[in-house]
Amino acid sequence: MGDRWHVEVDRSVCIGSGMCVGHAPDGFRLDTARQSHPRAETADASEEVLAAAENCPVEAITLTLLDGGEPVFPPED
Repeated sequence: MGDRWHVEVDRSVCIGSGMCVGHAPDGFRLDTARQSHPRAETADASEEVLAAAENCPVEAITLTLLDGGEPVFPPED
């Protein structure tokens, strides 16, 4: 993929399903309250992190291109 992404989790929406950790354990962690956190604010673009965002049951994960800020997920309509 080659790009870098800004990774954000809206913890007011997160339900702690752990799907993100299951898809990208190097990209996300759950805290003691079962709220998701990105392991880093920026990450190399990867299929695993994208799968984590796409499979979040409440779409709490936002990915944007680090250069330019264009949305990666969720995509603009």
